[in-house]
Amino acid sequence: MKTVPVGVSARHIHLSPAHIDILFGQGYELTTFKDLSQPGQFAAQEMVTIVGPKGKIEKVRILGPARPSTQIEISRTDAFSLGINPPVRESGHIEHTPGLRVIGPKGEIDLEQGVIVAARHIHFHTSDAVKWGIQDKQLLRVKVKGERPLIFENVIARVSDQYALDMHIDTDEGNAAGVKTGDLAELID
Repeated sequence: MKTVPVGVSARHIHLSPAHIDILFGQGYELTTFKDLSQPGQFAAQEMVTIVGPKGKIEKVRILGPARPSTQIEISRTDAFSLGINPPVRESGHIEHTPGLRVIGPKGEIDLEQGVIVAARHIHFHTSDAVKWGIQDKQLLRVKVKGERPLIFENVIARVSDQYALDMHIDTDEGNAAGVKTGDLAELID
């Protein structure tokens, strides 16, 4: 049986260096709250408020380190409460997506684009992918055995020497299946 640890990913934001400067002050450095499953990535102490046409969400965690482009990852439930309709996309694919206002302690930005509902995916270290015969971008089926077991279809395989084995789903998906971070999922094909 091929099992993968599950990571339930709450709403969060990745910021560009320029946007960190605007929101927190020139030359500001994010501080680590806790390390994440992927090597070199961390949840920052810092949080922001995001504002859409219908509502706002406070205390949105920033994930570091800084990225070339600012990106906000939310659940479909969050999208309804904000009044926007972001597409389901892979991380980094933000073209033709809605934007939001982002408010920090020192300033705010009006993003023209960058909000997505993250596509469910599994990070595979290259060695795990080779061992299991998995190709980058392959679509997989994965069974979770929470309170309400289900099979996730179209789980995108993301393969790199920089990754650690981990499946990422959002809070809506985790709640639907009754699974939590640290539970195991089974690759079924």
